[in-house]
Amino acid sequence: MKIAFVIFNGLTALDFVGIYDPLTRLKRYGYIPDLTWEICSLTAEVRDDRNLQLLPTQVGGSLGAFDLLVVPGGDGTRSLQHDPEFIAWLQTAAPCPLKVSVCTGSLLLGAAGFLEGRPATTHPSAFDELRPFCEQVVDYRIVDTGDVITARGVTSSIDCGLYVVERLAGVEARQVISQKMDYPYSPPAESILRIG
Repeated sequence: MKIAFVIFNGLTALDFVGIYDPLTRLKRYGYIPDLTWEICSLTAEVRDDRNLQLLPTQVGGSLGAFDLLVVPGGDGTRSLQHDPEFIAWLQTAAPCPLKVSVCTGSLLLGAAGFLEGRPATTHPSAFDELRPFCEQVVDYRIVDTGDVITARGVTSSIDCGLYVVERLAGVEARQVISQKMDYPYSPPAESILRIG
């Protein structure tokens, strides 16, 4: 299994790291031994919204060979959703069986056409921006529509990461990884919308 973690200038670092940590532990603890990942960007250097520098392992190129696409949010999404080059690059991920966004990363999934005809969520401050891209904006912490998962604001990144861990490797994997992270919180069932 191969994951593409998308990064870009102006992302929120916790959106990225919060989901990166639990997902990459699937390899560390032997749940998905063949798991690999790339940190993908269109630029050779990336700085988050507070000037933290991140270095991609893959610059440009198609995202179509990955099994899971992860798109964080951040202030940079506000301009990137209107950037034809970036959106065309993101659209190369169409063949990915599972696409996940955190926070305003859903604006980028939406601009790429991946939310059409389905409910989605994002940070509450971006609900209105998300509406044109999806069937309905819903106020849930995690929205799972089968092949696309969207998560709410920045702190939902850890919850979403553990949720995807469970989807990929089962309840035991989520429980063990959550314990290893010393993360006792689990979103209540009523804060998750599952369709399909």
